[in-house]
Amino acid sequence: MGAEPTAAELTGEGPPGEGPPGAEAGEDAAASPGERLLSIGAAAARAGVTERALRYYQEIGILSPSSHTKGGMRRYSEADLERVARIRELQQLLGYNLDEIADVLRNEDRSAAIRAAYFEATEDPAERRRLLRESLGLATELRTTVEAKRAALDAFLTDLDRRIGRIRAAIDELGPE
Repeated sequence: MGAEPTAAELTGEGPPGEGPPGAEAGEDAAASPGERLLSIGAAAARAGVTERALRYYQEIGILSPSSHTKGGMRRYSEADLERVARIRELQQLLGYNLDEIADVLRNEDRSAAIRAAYFEATEDPAERRRLLRESLGLATELRTTVEAKRAALDAFLTDLDRRIGRIRAAIDELGPE
């Protein structure tokens, strides 16, 4: 049996000077000029999540690292960090669970692909109409999902308002202090 991996091996971080020239600890030179790819540890720290969360997001298909090292270590780009921020926003703002987030992200990814096809790949009016109809369907589906969440929140608020009313009434029944 081999030795246990070190924390540096698990996160892809090593001492300064062991990465590519010009890269800081936890960073690699990216395939595209000017962009740095972050190790899982550095990406997690920047995104405000744990390394385990990033691995889990990948496992369930809502995040894919931009690259992997020859040794299989994950590397994350700014776009990857923006996607993590979107995941967190959907969790915190709308209270979505990861299954709901996966649905929203698939919808958004398809919408982006449709936009690209519409503006870059075709000038055929029939194809553009088809793309617009698909985009409309996706936007309508997403709105329905958000509306259902809003309805649930409205029902929750209504229940809270009733409780608050009962508590205030109980206080009033006790009379002046």
